[in-house]
Amino acid sequence: MSKALLIIDVQNAILSGKGTPERQPHIDAALNETVARLRGLQQEARLAGVPVVLVQHDGTPEHRLAIGTHGWAIRHEIAPLENDIVVHKKSCDSFFETDLAERLDERSVTHLVVGGCMSQFCVDTTVRRAVSLGYDVTLVADGHMTSDSGSLTFPEIVAHHNETLDGFDASMAKVEVLAAAEITF
Repeated sequence: MSKALLIIDVQNAILSGKGTPERQPHIDAALNETVARLRGLQQEARLAGVPVVLVQHDGTPEHRLAIGTHGWAIRHEIAPLENDIVVHKKSCDSFFETDLAERLDERSVTHLVVGGCMSQFCVDTTVRRAVSLGYDVTLVADGHMTSDSGSLTFPEIVAHHNETLDGFDASMAKVEVLAAAEITF
């Protein structure tokens, strides 16, 4: 089983302005902690010779992730290095109309370790699609993040997706949810 680390949409403006003035500082602090954990996994993966894939959402000109803007750039803490793979997408599904599957197949990847933003959109959709395509997935329980949404706070949304996706399967492929500290490459 060949693993790859897949980090989705950890871009400068991914959660900018998504919270109320009272909640935004909490969202920003939690995102910084999540990015630090993902950076640790990224460093471990690189040391183990495991492919690192960064997915970058290409927003329209009026979007907070508009192509070429500061908000669109991948956060400096996890910026890609020369051997990392960067995949550009325009929808929640990191596989939809991208070359992600081909890039993984070139490296004989069968297992994805997934983290990133936003839990209920791009992370959830990509994890489910990966499993349906036959990839085993380890979702980093403390390595995905989102903002508050309606009556739910970001910790509730993250917890919901950890509970919902743990054990999700399609045929032989399935999802396991583990904390960053429990993941090895």
